[in-house]
Amino acid sequence: MSNHAHIGTSSADAHGIGVQTALRKLDPELFRIIQQLARAEQLLVATDYDGTIAPIVDSPAHAYPKEESVQAMRALAELDNTTSAVISGRSLRDLAAMSRLPREVHLVGSHGGETDTDFEESLSRSEQHALSTLRHGLASVQAAMPALNIEPKPSGAAIHLRGLEGPQRRQAEEAVARLEALSGVRSVRGKEVVDLTVVDSTKGDALNKLRRRLDQPTVLYIGDDASDEPAFASLGEDDLGLKVTEVAAENRHGENGNGVETAARFLLSGPDEVALVLSSVVALRRAWLFGKEAVPIERYTLLSNGTTTALVDPTAQISWLPHPLPHSDSLFSEILGSDDAGYFSVVPAREPNALPISQRYRDATHILETRWQQVSVTDYLTPVADGDPAGSAVLVRALKGEGEALIRFAPRPDYGAYPVRLKLTDRGVRVRGVAEAVELVAPDVQFKVIQDGESETAIARVKLKEDAPVVLALILGGAENTAAAVLEDEAAVRASVKEESREWVEALSLPTKARDRVGRSALTLRGLCHAPTGGILAAATTSLPEGIGGVRNWDYRYTWLRDGALTASALVDLGSAAEARGFLQWLDAIIAQAAEQDMTVEELRPLYAVDGSQLVTEAVLEHLPGYAGSRPVRVGNAAEHQVQLDVFGPVADLIVSLARFDGTLSDSHWKLLEDLVQAVANRWHQADHGIWEARRAPKHNVYTKVMCWQTVDRALKAAEEFGRPAGADWEQLREDIKNDVCSKGFNSKVGAFTVAYGEDDLDAACLFVGLSGMLPADDERFRATVDAVERSLREGPTVFRYRYDDGLPGLEGGFHICTSWLIESLQMVGRTADARNLFSRMEALIGPTGMLPEEYDPVAERHLGNTPQAYSHIGHIKAAIALSE
Repeated sequence: MSNHAHIGTSSADAHGIGVQTALRKLDPELFRIIQQLARAEQLLVATDYDGTIAPIVDSPAHAYPKEESVQAMRALAELDNTTSAVISGRSLRDLAAMSRLPREVHLVGSHGGETDTDFEESLSRSEQHALSTLRHGLASVQAAMPALNIEPKPSGAAIHLRGLEGPQRRQAEEAVARLEALSGVRSVRGKEVVDLTVVDSTKGDALNKLRRRLDQPTVLYIGDDASDEPAFASLGEDDLGLKVTEVAAENRHGENGNGVETAARFLLSGPDEVALVLSSVVALRRAWLFGKEAVPIERYTLLSNGTTTALVDPTAQISWLPHPLPHSDSLFSEILGSDDAGYFSVVPAREPNALPISQRYRDATHILETRWQQVSVTDYLTPVADGDPAGSAVLVRALKGEGEALIRFAPRPDYGAYPVRLKLTDRGVRVRGVAEAVELVAPDVQFKVIQDGESETAIARVKLKEDAPVVLALILGGAENTAAAVLEDEAAVRASVKEESREWVEALSLPTKARDRVGRSALTLRGLCHAPTGGILAAATTSLPEGIGGVRNWDYRYTWLRDGALTASALVDLGSAAEARGFLQWLDAIIAQAAEQDMTVEELRPLYAVDGSQLVTEAVLEHLPGYAGSRPVRVGNAAEHQVQLDVFGPVADLIVSLARFDGTLSDSHWKLLEDLVQAVANRWHQADHGIWEARRAPKHNVYTKVMCWQTVDRALKAAEEFGRPAGADWEQLREDIKNDVCSKGFNSKVGAFTVAYGEDDLDAACLFVGLSGMLPADDERFRATVDAVERSLREGPTVFRYRYDDGLPGLEGGFHICTSWLIESLQMVGRTADARNLFSRMEALIGPTGMLPEEYDPVAERHLGNTPQAYSHIGHIKAAIALSE
């Protein structure tokens, strides 16, 4: 006998049921197990009929199933990797007529003995003889007792005893006993019914047949009768059996104390509770497979203070906040498909589902304002104040208006992997049991803590006044001085943040083309720069998919040598050099660290964490459903182990750009240029994985060779411009690489430069044969490559990287940076009108607050990939500059 928990639900609760109702009504342990079950790779949900999805009634002909259960079984059958079934003692024909279930739901009748309408043809000769004998006996019993309810079945009959009393009951029992004694007849006794059959099959047999046919799925089985016990007994430790019983309320709880002998793990009180369980499985399973309804990626807005980043959705919900480092575990991870992963929301209390009137940055800052009719919230991250620990931060949320706001604070450290406990303090709410201190300070707000699944959430309702903002200060890592300043005079802190940001933007030399939007792209790139170290993020997020539902989900919260150099170079082009200096200092530290391990510049990895630490092994967060159900959710990035020889080119270009900006080339930067040229001399002839990090064997990628050429070319230009001694063999090296690319990279059959030597596939990165300066704008090979990329890789407003098989399943969208490369190339070859048209179409895709993710799907008309993506904003800036020139 198993341990059982028994819970009850009134019939009224079956209406409008869902996860929240289940959370309130079901036993917490049962709900936890259902959550785990809903995440099974393959799931089979099977139930009995009478007493389970349909109530027990006096007349079996009137036992119709509950509508909620029918809807749930139908919905389960429609989900991927999910099967639903009803295994009943009724005849298959009767079950199909009564259940009103579609054919997608498997129906099994006669306790597993009947699986199709040609049942009698499958009987053996002895079974047919026994069936004939049984039917004669049944006819005799019916003649003697005309009022007895005998339900014919293909394999026998069911004799219903409900409502019979006294002599009539005794007469019926005696008749049943005579029929049970017939040769070849077996009986299955249930609640006031006796099934007589000539087929030796149980519901356990039927369930096992289904399991074998469906490749051994995880099983949820729900039944109410003794005939369901073989099914319960067949379940494994990863399965779940639930039995419906009318046991008295006072005996529903307690180990072995409910008086119900069953192999099921939990007891349910009736069909209403069955409907509740089934509906919650549907909701949880759907959320696991597809994620919650996904906010368009470009609608998330970046907050940054140079150390910490956060994302805010269009309803002012904080949906992403890793801390203390950009690649650290996230405190709020709702963006990855589940409220269970954490969020921090502020909405109008009276209309919590109302959409905001507007959401915008305040001027040239990372201060975000979201406004409803009577409520507004202003969000920003403050700089770290003197005396506060390095890496600490404060997220400020200033609320004002004339209405009432509802606050929900649901922190879930470690991506929501573990239950969270909160503690009310005299000034707000503290998160318990975390390595980095996390406290929400709001002295004038009265929070209460509620149980929310396995974790706790703090909620509060506050009455707002337009002239007296309510300030919420989320302290991360012990930033007490910063928090104190915010609580003392939030307006002054905000003004200081605003002034610093505006001064930075006003000092830029913005192009005439799309001036304001380029300024926003510049601010976004600055927000991806990690000021304490100088590292620059490729993007702020992990695992936002390159294809919805696909596996191309990567962690971009690291510093790629290539991406970081390109970001810094774009900001230098606009007149800000501090980020470039910081990045090159970061790179110096990386090189020094490598030297301690006897590694040279040519052996640098393609990417590092912003603090220079080694990346964690690429891992999968199995408990998260992913954005729009796109799994796996990854942390870490295995690309750090790849060979990417193109990274030297962007770094060399940055050094020269910074030297030109400063008017001088430092000794350390010249030494780095020399080391980069030596690295190219040693390795340019080797194969590598290339810019796109294809997870397949290395190739002689054209883009990589061009970047090796660019490294030497920029070093030669620096030597000439700044009076440095170039290596004796540098010019020959540059010429050798160029000749190699032109002779082996141009495919005369295709009429363009292709992805790699000897291959026919196009790659947008090959546009750099011209963009780098290797070939002049009027070179016919470059012009032909521009035409080929436009013809084959462009779709509407976007350009794809390539079309070839990169060793990964699934599809992806067009890359915004590839679109910008084509814009620049069109401008170079004199097709200015086409370049301007494509730029306008690309700009139309920018999110309402200026954000650009990595990719765009022109068919589904939706953005894809991590956000905000440095590449995309770099491309936007570079294209605008090219068109302005």
